[in-house]
Amino acid sequence: MAYKALYRTYRPQTFEEVAGQKHIIRTLRNALATNKIAHAYLFCGPRGTGKTTMAKLFAKALNCEEGIGHQCNKCSNCLEVIEGSHPDVIEIDAASNNGVEQVRDLIDKVNYLPLKGKYKVYIIDEVHMMTTNAFNALLKTLEEPPAHVIFILATTEPHNIIPTILSRCQRYDFTKVSDGDIEERMMTILEKEGVQYDKEAIRAIISLADGGMRDALSILDQILAYSNNTLSVDDVYSIFGLLSTKEKVNLLKDINSGEVTRTLGKVKSFTEAGIDIKRLTEDLLEILKDVLIYKKTQDENELTKLSEQDASALADAISLHKIHEMIGAFLKLQLDFKTASNIKTMFEIALLKLLTSEEIKEVKPIQKQVGAQPAQAPAPAPTPEPNVEKPKPVVEQAPVAAQPQPKVETPIEDAKKAPDWLFDEDDQKKNVEADGARYELDDETIIKLMVVGDKELRHNIVARWDELDNYLGHPTLGDLVAILKDGTPFVATKNALILQYDFEKLASKVNVKVNSDRISDILKKMLGRDVFVYAVSRSESVRLLTAYQNLRQISKLPLPRNINIQLEDLRK
Repeated sequence: MAYKALYRTYRPQTFEEVAGQKHIIRTLRNALATNKIAHAYLFCGPRGTGKTTMAKLFAKALNCEEGIGHQCNKCSNCLEVIEGSHPDVIEIDAASNNGVEQVRDLIDKVNYLPLKGKYKVYIIDEVHMMTTNAFNALLKTLEEPPAHVIFILATTEPHNIIPTILSRCQRYDFTKVSDGDIEERMMTILEKEGVQYDKEAIRAIISLADGGMRDALSILDQILAYSNNTLSVDDVYSIFGLLSTKEKVNLLKDINSGEVTRTLGKVKSFTEAGIDIKRLTEDLLEILKDVLIYKKTQDENELTKLSEQDASALADAISLHKIHEMIGAFLKLQLDFKTASNIKTMFEIALLKLLTSEEIKEVKPIQKQVGAQPAQAPAPAPTPEPNVEKPKPVVEQAPVAAQPQPKVETPIEDAKKAPDWLFDEDDQKKNVEADGARYELDDETIIKLMVVGDKELRHNIVARWDELDNYLGHPTLGDLVAILKDGTPFVATKNALILQYDFEKLASKVNVKVNSDRISDILKKMLGRDVFVYAVSRSESVRLLTAYQNLRQISKLPLPRNINIQLEDLRK
């Protein structure tokens, strides 16, 4: 018998076995339990997140002989759905059946009653590939199908589906599967297969899969074939041209220490070994993100790439200023890769800039002072004064040999060096509160803010965002500035600013009322107006953007002229 791939062998057969997508499972189960079954569904989301699998499970639950909502996997209906041979569950690949004639053939068959089950279920995969004429031909049937017919459309590109189709379907957005859910599912499969494994190898596969359960199992299949049914992290690194975490940590330490020869030697050995430079850059960014989070929170539970020991070591070794410099350099590098003809050279140049940046900082102040002297007006002949010592030249005062301290690491003590807007504070330190009463905005309010959001205003705030780096060491507001800097402006209006954070925990801290109000005070001084500050996690922002786009496609967004949200409304 031919070998069956792991993702096919272990395709979920009940809702309980599905990795992630709990919000969709709960909604479908409730619909089945209350008999509120729609006539058309749209399942959309990234590849390998379970859209087709969920469609088959739903079809099984509709036709199981034990009753609607059951998935016994024993009756003939369930078994035939599993085998793909059920006469009433029809899978159609829209990529190869996307024309008007194919749709008309489907419409002709829709009116026939089910042969075996209670419902005929049409699963149309990659539905965005259908032509506009084919969509229009399907429109009437999709709107008013016979009572025994249910359509399930699946796609990775819902934006390519015409609005008239979208408005006739219940839409379910599949998200990338979380690392924890993928890890749990993979460990279950490995134990069933009797494969020895180490957890670091699983984490490496999860990183490569990028939220796709099917991709994770396909990668696992490839590694097990290579390693003769064992799973080790070295095999993962070898097959996919990756570096170990230890090697990446050591590379960052060498960059921080200015070890030019050693760093370039490592890059040469990496490229000779076939290491993917783009993937390496992405991994270095994720490690730096971990270091930055650990440096500010000391919370090992927030780490995704590093152990607490590695995070602590890097946090002690690399200054906050240098971390921000590295992150900026690698982010720019990712953009430059898109147009680069020689990725290796571009990567080496970026590293050289980081390796020599401290030398440039040391030279600049001296050059500025020495160069300023010729511009001064000639001094008049000195008049001798008794008992008065001549002032020494400016050049002699410059501490040439001293190592400059990064300004973000040193508390700002001299009010003359700081901006006026940040220093009319009392001496009492303003800490970031971990808990307390929180501001809570519902989706409707946030979407209204998105409607009246000003892109130019947001761009202006983004352009000034790096100014905050200079004040991370402020003696009373430093912690608040740090958590503010960790966010990214998401929506900006004249009286509100919504920030996006990578982690739910950070967003939750910002929404503690006392923190939000203190951050609002900082921004009031910076921007010159009072703004309400609210935070959402990255996953929430994706969900809100999807809801916004859906409403816009069906012309259901509120009109800007009808929206009047005041500060006092937000701060209730």
